[in-house]
Amino acid sequence: MALRNDLIPIVHDTLLTLGGAASIKEVAKYIWENHETKLQASGDDFYIWQYEMRWAAQQLVDNGKLTKTKPRGIWRLL
Repeated sequence: MALRNDLIPIVHDTLLTLGGAASIKEVAKYIWENHETKLQASGDDFYIWQYEMRWAAQQLVDNGKLTKTKPRGIWRLL
């Protein structure tokens, strides 16, 4: 799994599944519970997968598909 690019659709789909908005903690928990095997197979990138998840979210922001809303730590699909 090339985490950076692979996590972009995973973050997007996770937010869809969680109703369009969720806390960072909820997103991370859902990704871990549903993609644990892929994450563990990512070699050394496994140790930074939550950082890469945040990078993926920023790519969605940059592409106009996500907003980081208040209260702080909530991601919302546009």
